[in-house]
Amino acid sequence: MSWRRYYDFPYYPPAKPIAVDGGIKSKSKRGRFGESWWAKRWIATLESFNIGARLGRGRSYARKGQVTSIDIQKGEVRASVQGTRRKPYSVVIKVKSISSAEWKKVAGVFASQAIFAAKLLSGEMPEKIEDAFKQAGLSLFPEKLNDLATDCSCPDWSNPCKHIAAVYYLLGEEFDRDPFLIFKLRGITREELIELMGGTQPAAFSLPSDPLQDQIASLPPEPLKLDAHSFWGDDNLSDKPFGDVIIPSVAATLPKRLGGFPFWRGERGFIESLEPAYREASRRGLNVIIGEALDHTHRKG
Repeated sequence: MSWRRYYDFPYYPPAKPIAVDGGIKSKSKRGRFGESWWAKRWIATLESFNIGARLGRGRSYARKGQVTSIDIQKGEVRASVQGTRRKPYSVVIKVKSISSAEWKKVAGVFASQAIFAAKLLSGEMPEKIEDAFKQAGLSLFPEKLNDLATDCSCPDWSNPCKHIAAVYYLLGEEFDRDPFLIFKLRGITREELIELMGGTQPAAFSLPSDPLQDQIASLPPEPLKLDAHSFWGDDNLSDKPFGDVIIPSVAATLPKRLGGFPFWRGERGFIESLEPAYREASRRGLNVIIGEALDHTHRKG
């Protein structure tokens, strides 16, 4: 039996993946992925595997939009990644789930410290949340190699491969948008966790009872009068039936309050893409309202 040295094998330059139209693209154009500490913590788990150049290729795949789909379920992520072959590769990332009994312990720690409940309910991951898990004898993020199991249908012998790495990076960015996805990967949904903590509002933040409001609430509802004239009012309309109409100084305020769209596929960011449409809609709406107001004034004259 003869042995071949590694430099006896021919070198093949990495093949370029097939371009994807409408894939999931990373928001990061350069530099590190993830903005929040918890997203960076997740990505640090991947980078601790020391898979060398595959990390760089994974980042490139994430930025080019080679990942075509990502589905997050309890303890598992399934994704499709377009590589050099015509058929996309199937990626599976499994995270060891925390049992229901263990989650009850964690929820008990959260409930005993109002800051944890308050921040979680506002969509933010408390900085010392890992201390809460340690009090329950657990860890939020995977700590050991057997806490994670990854698989890809590609022929690369390395695990994680660049396709798995691309999904990891995109997951990190998605955790920026919704930190509760980390809990889902560990076996519990947002709704289930809130229920374990005792409801939708921490007891420490409940508002005091208002006797006047309680009295008003106890009164029977007042029936509506079946009179069209009393409903619509008289003909003495104001010269400004619409009040003062102005274009909002900040566009797309409601979407900004709601946050980003899950796994956004556009070339630009979700909010960045919506703002021009909102500005144009405001301009056109103002023109319509001004036109109606002028028409109403002419009719009165």
